[in-house]
Amino acid sequence: MGTIIEITIFMLVIATVAFLPLGYFIYNYMKKDGEPFGDFEHPQHEHSVIDDLAEKAKEKLAH
Repeated sequence: MGTIIEITIFMLVIATVAFLPLGYFIYNYMKKDGEPFGDFEHPQHEHSVIDDLAEKAKEKLAH
């Protein structure tokens, strides 16, 4: 009976360590209104070719 309790505690510790990063990410995501890493775009962000391609892809997928 003691082994089952030890294994259960060990499994709970492993599960806690495994899911801790996920919980931290969800916490940050909820805290910053859907921006888990904040606003990382530079305020003087200029329009680039990549932005144009992304906009064209959005337009094609919308239709």
